[in-house]
Amino acid sequence: MTGNMWVRQIHRWLSIAFTLAVIANIVALTLQIQATWIGLLAFVPLIPLLATGLYMFALPYISRRSGARQET
Repeated sequence: MTGNMWVRQIHRWLSIAFTLAVIANIVALTLQIQATWIGLLAFVPLIPLLATGLYMFALPYISRRSGARQET
């Protein structure tokens, strides 16, 4: 597996964890449970999710630049 494949796989699993954390937050709000940690639970996967998402967003631009350098 290449490095890009690992980043994509990690991003997928982090998105699942983030979705479950948001669902837990909605359930806690519905049940009127006053727990701040449940609200902050979504930030744990969100920060690395942002990092991997930005990496995958920038990847085509980075590879395009390095490809242009190799052709000349």
